[in-house]
Amino acid sequence: MKSIAIYCGSSSGSKEVYREQAAQLGQYLAEKNIHLIFGGGKVGLMGVLADAALDAGGEVTGVIPAFLHVKEVAHENLTKLITVENMHQRKALIEELSDGAIALPGGFGTLDELFEMLTWGQLGLHNKPVGVLNTDGFFDPVFSAIDRMVDDGFLKDLNRDMVLFNNNIEILLDSMRNYAPPRVRKWIMDGKPGEDTPFSAAPQ
Repeated sequence: MKSIAIYCGSSSGSKEVYREQAAQLGQYLAEKNIHLIFGGGKVGLMGVLADAALDAGGEVTGVIPAFLHVKEVAHENLTKLITVENMHQRKALIEELSDGAIALPGGFGTLDELFEMLTWGQLGLHNKPVGVLNTDGFFDPVFSAIDRMVDDGFLKDLNRDMVLFNNNIEILLDSMRNYAPPRVRKWIMDGKPGEDTPFSAAPQ
């Protein structure tokens, strides 16, 4: 993987461990010559992540919508900063520029980005690995909800297995490098939602 999208909070959270592991991830990506793609902010975990990668000599590209750039939350010291019109374009471009994605702790926006990336993978729109860095067990309730989706028939086991998670950065990245996408994709046939059919998406 040459580039990885990172989704994380525009706030730092209430525990120092969130900042510490965000910084460790930024440094790790730089040391492995992996280009960091993120939301372009200088605040919260986004800023910590980007600063750590830059300090370690890494390449960092930010993608930020114009309304946030105007509010002066954009990180102006990145390798490259791309301004787009809206949030939808931001998410699409981040996906396009990356070979995979990792979610760190965050709020609504982070979960939105994570689940949209997983949904696109489920539909066969990409074959990219999606990881979750489960800092201090932050995502445990999310995994419980995903298990409930499987137990109650809303999600297949193979789609749950698309979510790669660990609290160790190196182990998580190794699992992403070895990721094999599911051979069965969920899509819509003849206007009937919920159909499943064998499908092999072209690598993106």
